[in-house]
Amino acid sequence: MILITPGDPAGVGPEVAAKALAAGATDQPVTVIGSEAVRPWLERYGVDVPLVVPDASREAVEVAAIREAVRRCLAGEARAMVTGPIHKARLAAQGFGFPGHTDFLGELCGVERPVMAFVGGSVRVALVTVHLPLREVADALTVPRIVATVRTAHEALVAQLGLASPRLLVCGLNPHAGDEGLLGREELDVVGPAVAACRAEGLDAVGPVSAETAFRQALHGQGDMVVAMYHDQGLAPLKALEAVSEGGSVNWTLGLPIVRTSVDHGTADDIAGKGIADERSMVAAIELAARLGRP
Repeated sequence: MILITPGDPAGVGPEVAAKALAAGATDQPVTVIGSEAVRPWLERYGVDVPLVVPDASREAVEVAAIREAVRRCLAGEARAMVTGPIHKARLAAQGFGFPGHTDFLGELCGVERPVMAFVGGSVRVALVTVHLPLREVADALTVPRIVATVRTAHEALVAQLGLASPRLLVCGLNPHAGDEGLLGREELDVVGPAVAACRAEGLDAVGPVSAETAFRQALHGQGDMVVAMYHDQGLAPLKALEAVSEGGSVNWTLGLPIVRTSVDHGTADDIAGKGIADERSMVAAIELAARLGRP
């Protein structure tokens, strides 16, 4: 069983969820957990799957849906969950105390620091820091934080993707990975020691390498996951690759006791309700969840 939470009912989530299911994204049983706003889209595209409307008397319906999907996954009632986009600003205005899905899922699953990762075709990226202003990134990087990210990524690649000995390409923070200290010392003082600590644990971690080198190697099959130091270092190249490919990229949360994937886009309010939203990321998210969630 795969659970789908379409996200904000005012966004494109209900539409892309229905379109993806109509396109045959999986042959596994599916249950949708969300608001009644999803039902017209399921009917429009001829999708006959159960729709569970959660109790949203105390919180926004998309939050209640995520909570219910996690509960069912933890209870063993489902193998994976796939989430549609939520609107962070609207939820924050209603008192939602998390910056996004990832931290909320960590809270629900009792995981202190889940890792945000993305998959686009053959390229995978894990992020050490996520939603931080760029001027704060360097101060946020520590050896334990980088080691934890690499370790979590390694464990997910082994346990969920079945890779025997994954290679992780760890980016430096600065251009040219610091040029031996000429362009910054973060590689010498933080990233390099973190990579050494990972290798001492037996992990196949390589770095620090410049981001352009890491992505080129990953694209040519010379690494199984890029570990990026900050949001745009990892996502800008990944989404550029997505733009010239036929598929969509997927948000994959690492370090949870459950399988969770998601679309890599927002609610797209400007086109919501028009029937023109691109469902490829949702299709890819469901396909990856089905792959990761198989016994």
